[in-house]
Amino acid sequence: MPRSQTGPSASPRRARSPARNGSLPATKPKSPSAPPAKGKVAAPTAAAPAARSALHDIVLPLLLMLSTPTFCYVTAWLTAQTSPTLGTLVGAAGSDPSGFTAEVLSAVAPTATAGALLMGFMGLGVLLYAIPGEVKYGPLSEKGWRPAYADNAMAHCLLFPLLFVAGSTEVSGKYGLYHLSVLYDHFGPTVGLLNLGGLAFCLFLYAKGLGYLEPFGLGPSGPDCGSSGRGFIFDYYWGTELYPRLGGVDVKRFVNCRFSMTYWMLAGISFAAASFSQHGRLDPGIVLCAASQFLYLAKFFYWEIGYMRSIDIIIDRAGFYETWGCLVWVPTIYTLHTRTMVHLPSGLSWPAAGAIFVVGTAAVFFNFQADVQRQRFRETGGTALVWGRKPISIVATYTVVSAATGKAEQHTSLLLASGWWGVARHAQYLFELTAAWSWGLLAGVHTHGLLPLFYPAFLTVLLIHRAMRDEEKCQAKYGAAFTKYKEMVPYNILPGIF
Repeated sequence: MPRSQTGPSASPRRARSPARNGSLPATKPKSPSAPPAKGKVAAPTAAAPAARSALHDIVLPLLLMLSTPTFCYVTAWLTAQTSPTLGTLVGAAGSDPSGFTAEVLSAVAPTATAGALLMGFMGLGVLLYAIPGEVKYGPLSEKGWRPAYADNAMAHCLLFPLLFVAGSTEVSGKYGLYHLSVLYDHFGPTVGLLNLGGLAFCLFLYAKGLGYLEPFGLGPSGPDCGSSGRGFIFDYYWGTELYPRLGGVDVKRFVNCRFSMTYWMLAGISFAAASFSQHGRLDPGIVLCAASQFLYLAKFFYWEIGYMRSIDIIIDRAGFYETWGCLVWVPTIYTLHTRTMVHLPSGLSWPAAGAIFVVGTAAVFFNFQADVQRQRFRETGGTALVWGRKPISIVATYTVVSAATGKAEQHTSLLLASGWWGVARHAQYLFELTAAWSWGLLAGVHTHGLLPLFYPAFLTVLLIHRAMRDEEKCQAKYGAAFTKYKEMVPYNILPGIF
């Protein structure tokens, strides 16, 4: 799921460019599904976490795959109630469990309108995906694959919201295709359709990554594919391919960024419009929450190429965990706090909401600053000034496998230890969490209780876990150089504490 970034900034000092825009190896592999060459250096984290036990390989994935769709369904139903609070949920589920289940399933039953909405949404995303842009590259995978991306995210970020707003009846009158509140009006059926489609799509990706669809011209898109060796359940959960592509479209970039982040961005606008339509006035909480998230997501698209070099992309495969999460969990849970304010206003005054907004927006700015420091450091080979000074960095070596020869090759990177990256190894997470908690508070805890705080609480757990995973990855990849980096920058996320 989006919202994660790699820890210390790593700037590759030796890189090979792919032949054309797309997910291509540094030198073309003999066969995407070819067996490893003798002497191949493997990094287990690139394919899947190290094998543990039946609990980790079967029980926990099954638990997550059963509970998360259910939770999404329940929250979609709950935020359509006039009083979307935990008390409402407990009362409805406790008084008549079977009736409650029927209500939830009815609320998320797919409709033709929801299907048309999603087809139009994704169709526009595919059209904007084709906008030309400067080609930029991700890091080499352990199997020598270097993905390439057209840097056109800001064009997408500008055009998609403009076209969405322009297509509404509020702007185009009788020529409009929908009310601006359309995403809220059809939210339940949309979640139901996304869940069913997401589960099926993950099964498709599972078969594609294992080569089962190769007779139909839909084989693996690169060498980083195949089974983890831990059974069907874990492979479906984790994924079988690192960089799947369909018709020239990078699946992870489209799902993680162009769909889920765009939906989140436009949901704020749509939910605020739904609130105004119901109450006839602007609610400070929902308006400023939507504005702060819009700024954060505009920042995300400005930095999208940086995200394509993050742990979500270079480590996590396209399976239930990542792909279903971005198709269903992000639209449902990342918008939860905003959605609760449609029927039940935040109850905040403009000064109170404004104060929270200022704190959250400042966090978005500092997060943006950290991203820019790292991206410029990478793109200039470590020569860009950080906070007006020459950056402090550590030269680190790492090993990858040539996709052409199967032989290990040594490369070097620079680890940035200046700016925010000298304050904490994951200082950007502190800013992300500050912004997320501000969005939850803008919903009005005094009116909604704890429900709007679920997303920031979830994100806190997620980012701490991501930081720990990233530490393990960097330690395994860079060895002594990363140990030195930890000595120079001793804190992980929160300076002085953690």
